[in-house]
Amino acid sequence: MLVGFYNYTVWLTYVGLGSAIVGMNAAIRQDFRLALICLLVCGVCDMFDGTVARTNKRRSDDAVKFGVQIDSLCDLVCFGAFPAVIGLTLCPQSIFTVLAAIVYVLAAVIRLAYFNVQEINRSEADEKREYYLGLPVTSSSVIMPMLALCTALHKVQWFYLYPVGLIAVALAFVLRIKVKKLDLKWLVGMLVIFAAVLVLTIIFGGEIQPLSRVLAQ
Repeated sequence: MLVGFYNYTVWLTYVGLGSAIVGMNAAIRQDFRLALICLLVCGVCDMFDGTVARTNKRRSDDAVKFGVQIDSLCDLVCFGAFPAVIGLTLCPQSIFTVLAAIVYVLAAVIRLAYFNVQEINRSEADEKREYYLGLPVTSSSVIMPMLALCTALHKVQWFYLYPVGLIAVALAFVLRIKVKKLDLKWLVGMLVIFAAVLVLTIIFGGEIQPLSRVLAQ
């Protein structure tokens, strides 16, 4: 027997994780259009994996806790490591870029660990979540593609926008700001934003090039 819990409630989370791996490989190959599309797919998967999981009312307590941990660990890869890899392959190779990636991933780790503690306390108190403390890491699936698309302007100074964005988003992860949990209206709005960014990525994503290639032109 294999360790873990195997049912459809985690399949969508695993699809998101697979998309992140494909996207990181694409970023390393400097196919940034595919990388950004994969990041958007990760975001959509994360938006609905909780809804899918809650359809199974027969899960044991251990299975529920396993699902929470799997979701958090996959989020670290999809919305922590993945955007950082895009930054490291797209942006100028400098100490600033590396530090920005470190700060971003560290903030994502802290944000996810704190969320897990909150989730455990909330479950024990049987409370309904109405808002999050700190910007959810999933938001990077929309924010970072928008910043990366700005590099399609082929202006060298824009290449520092992405690492600056990494630091700004990292700060938002750990600030004690209240972010309202998405209801149906906000969910529809987010899907519209995802669709718009996806269309822009398909149209302009092929023009995104790393700094070394731009300088060689």
